[in-house]
Amino acid sequence: QVQLVESGGGLVQSGGSLRLSCEASRGINGIWPMGWYRQAPGNEREFVAHIIPGGTVRYGDFVKDRFTISRANAKNQVNLQMNSLKPEDTAIYYCNLKIRGRDYWGQGTQVTVSL
Repeated sequence: QVQLVESGGGLVQSGGSLRLSCEASRGINGIWPMGWYRQAPGNEREFVAHIIPGGTVRYGDFVKDRFTISRANAKNQVNLQMNSLKPEDTAIYYCNLKIRGRDYWGQGTQVTVSL
């Protein structure tokens, strides 16, 4: 069983930045895809970004060069640097890890962007 612990959410003004971090409870050595999803009230959970073995990254269409995902800490941690935040980025952000087709989720961290 793997647990994911997120940190770094909060309240920021439009145009500001936040950095989210997620750490896995045991060594995964970067061999599984790891990333972020988000869910705003009344909306379905949507893909934000992920990084796969070898370092290839993929982003949701709405990101448009504003976010950067990276791995750190012996590849047990994934970070999401979010710049130029907009009010529509307000959501709960969930860390995701896929191991052999199974999804693991963090508890979620709230990101609120004010006007």
